Amino acid sequence: MATLTPRPAATLILLRQGAGGPEVLMLQRTQSAAFLGGAYVFPGGSLDVQDAELGARVHGLSDAQASARLGIAAGGLAYYVAAIRECFEEAGILLLCDGDGVPIDSARAAALMHKRKGSFGALLAEEDLYVPAGALAYYGHWITAPGRSRRFDARFFVALAPEGQEGSHDAAETVHDVWLRPQEALERGERGEIELVFATRHTLKDLGRFAEREAAFEYARSLPEIETNRACRALGKDGEKFFRRADAAYFEIHWSDPEETGQTTYDLAPGVPKRLDRYVTRIIAPNPGAMTGPGTNSYLVGAPGETGGLALIDPGPDIASHVEAILAEAKGRIRWVLCTHTHLDHSPAAAAIKAATGAQLLGRPAPTGQDESFKPDFAPGNGQRVDLGGATLRAIHTPGHASNHLCYLLEETKMLFTGDHVMQGSTVVINPPDGDMRAYLASLELLLAEDVSILAPGHGYLIGAPHKEVRRLIAHRLAREQKVISALKKLGAATLDDMLPLAYDDVPQRMHRWAARSLTAHLEKLVAEGAVAADGGRFALVQSGV
Repeated sequence: MATLTPRPAATLILLRQGAGGPEVLMLQRTQSAAFLGGAYVFPGGSLDVQDAELGARVHGLSDAQASARLGIAAGGLAYYVAAIRECFEEAGILLLCDGDGVPIDSARAAALMHKRKGSFGALLAEEDLYVPAGALAYYGHWITAPGRSRRFDARFFVALAPEGQEGSHDAAETVHDVWLRPQEALERGERGEIELVFATRHTLKDLGRFAEREAAFEYARSLPEIETNRACRALGKDGEKFFRRADAAYFEIHWSDPEETGQTTYDLAPGVPKRLDRYVTRIIAPNPGAMTGPGTNSYLVGAPGETGGLALIDPGPDIASHVEAILAEAKGRIRWVLCTHTHLDHSPAAAAIKAATGAQLLGRPAPTGQDESFKPDFAPGNGQRVDLGGATLRAIHTPGHASNHLCYLLEETKMLFTGDHVMQGSTVVINPPDGDMRAYLASLELLLAEDVSILAPGHGYLIGAPHKEVRRLIAHRLAREQKVISALKKLGAATLDDMLPLAYDDVPQRMHRWAARSLTAHLEKLVAEGAVAADGGRFALVQSGV
């Protein structure tokens, strides 16, 4: 069955100040509605053709400005018009202004309610009124999951409800209206008294954090970037499941199933090849654990087709079943084996793969204490390319987790194979002496200059929004560093064991033996920067420093 194309839509979240804090207007859709029947929603609906024709009746924004804010080429004002129009038609609340941007009062709004079912464009022209685009804060972007009878590509806006307008349902598409505090709505939803869909619950939780409606509105207006939440579906051992942006599998499902067929899998199953796109297939090693997640990811990379040579990135541990799974999937086509680094969960199988295929080994030699069996035929320099014949990998030297760490960028799709520089589901351990926190942070900064579409980590699912993820990791490490400094301020001269429970109080104690390694790396960085002094296993802040 063909996937339905989502219809452009707009939703308006109205805020008024109640005795217990901000309240939102919610409407119950009629039970017979083709979409979300019986659910409680915010006013909104599909864009009409007329909405795009009313740009001259919008005050406060040009179409270029509105489109830039929404991230589209043109036609942005139509969404602002639709939000105001749908609110009038569905909820009986009219947010309009005169040509100078002065809002109409409640008396004039009441006098215009008889035009609620008429032409919105005619109302604006006859009354010489305008849509106050500046009164709307663009807040969210939600796209209905595939497989539904109807799908919408909805832009959510937030506005302060006009004084003196209570609103009322239209007794057609909606059958009940109510003003509720976000927390009250959520509690009623949890008790089963009202039905709330995911996007509505998410919005209520977010806006329910504010004590004043103006604060909630300013928060919405100040958001620098609005992320698209395009629900997706996939198959696995638990049957069909839906995933949203916050779910770990979300970006991988979108990448591997761009046509939204729902036939890709969310399972991370060792030994079972998964085709991620035309160029890349992943095979997971059977070595799950606290440090490896579901297992090490090995990637077969090559130009589309069934005959060209393949590169194997990170052959993984030398486990017979894993090696057999790789060789079976590759069907004799492996010509290159590339290692991101030489920790024992990433490179040991290289020797067995080379023996079976004659492939060339690429990577940097192992530092002391790592995989001594890895003997590369060639050590790629930073920026050096490997031509696979119809596909090109570019090496990027990213020391930090390991001094010999390399990432590889597939230039055709901008997929970056990150090894353990970035991994899905957790942060990596930085283990001195080979691990270096200063180098790690510098290597993360280096990635921000690269044009990358998606990250293919050494463990876990593909990671989307690459630059956002890298910035998150940098912020996380710097925040951890501040916790180390705070621990030293509290303790004075202290040992690593003294600091560990304070600096890593958000990490389960069972993980502290690994956290201690990264704590050592943080301390070495601070010592190197002159912020901390080390003396006989004790550390103290340098008074003239931090």
